[in-house]
Amino acid sequence: MRFVHRQLLLSSVLLLLCGFASAQAASKSNESSAIVAVLNRQANDWNRGDLDAFATGYKNSPDILFMGQTIRHGYDQMLAGYRKSFPNKAAMGTLTFTALQVQPLDERFATVTGRFHLERTAAGGGNAGGYFLLVVEKTPAGWKIIRDDTTDDPAPRH
Repeated sequence: MRFVHRQLLLSSVLLLLCGFASAQAASKSNESSAIVAVLNRQANDWNRGDLDAFATGYKNSPDILFMGQTIRHGYDQMLAGYRKSFPNKAAMGTLTFTALQVQPLDERFATVTGRFHLERTAAGGGNAGGYFLLVVEKTPAGWKIIRDDTTDDPAPRH
């Protein structure tokens, strides 16, 4: 009889652990989807030419860090850099993100890697692309970018 009780207890514990692991996997999947949704919304905002809406994907904080051709600290510097580099819709072009990979670090932070591509006319600056590494934070307002390390593809050699 003891053997049956132990087997039932062991089976119950295993079922609970499987259920917990399944719930954790579903939660990570939901969080990853929410993070990708932020980036998709940013691409849509960008493609409408709305830099202010695009910038809401970043945490509005003096502590955020943007690393591109220069290093910018804080939301205001990040937005000013975008405005300087992309002064009009032609310079902004059409943005697409590909190869997105979300890596949760814990319940509050995750990294995102991927590629970006700007489809632009020659007058708008020509096509551009590269890759990025983002650190995102889950805030009361949703997932927000707090670190952005974006690297342009090298210029083609002639």
